[in-house]
Amino acid sequence: MAIKDIVTWQKSYSVNIPLIDVQHMELINLTNKLYRSCMNGRDNSKEMFMTVLRGAIDYVGYHFSTEEKVMERVAYPGYGNHKQEHNTFVLDVLKSVDNLAKTDKYNPLAFVTYLKDWVLTHIAVSDKELGQYLLGLKKQGTLQNITLRVKQVSNRFVLE
Repeated sequence: MAIKDIVTWQKSYSVNIPLIDVQHMELINLTNKLYRSCMNGRDNSKEMFMTVLRGAIDYVGYHFSTEEKVMERVAYPGYGNHKQEHNTFVLDVLKSVDNLAKTDKYNPLAFVTYLKDWVLTHIAVSDKELGQYLLGLKKQGTLQNITLRVKQVSNRFVLE
């Protein structure tokens, strides 16, 4: 029997910034991949989980960098708090990964649930606020003066 996803992308998660929305979709995809890796019941599930987790951590860093560049370019007034949320999350994840790696009593399902809850809450609150700010700039016509060029590097799109 196939393992169902722990979370599914909903249109309501959109922050109306296509680049960020695509990255959020990938974060949800990675969360589901982590969930499946810890639910597969194999003897090597810890190793598989840690491999998937390392890729997810790399992607989170890439995503946070993208959001922070957008916020800097538009002089987003909530930049400091938003960046601090990112930093705190990264520290929490790194501590969790360290604990997972050091013990045989690791609980990957608890970690995946934490990840899912944090990502969805962060999107619903902080990233939605950023989206609303950008929408306001667009309505005022001031967003047109801000250049957000994107280039493809490998399989990712990054801001120049």
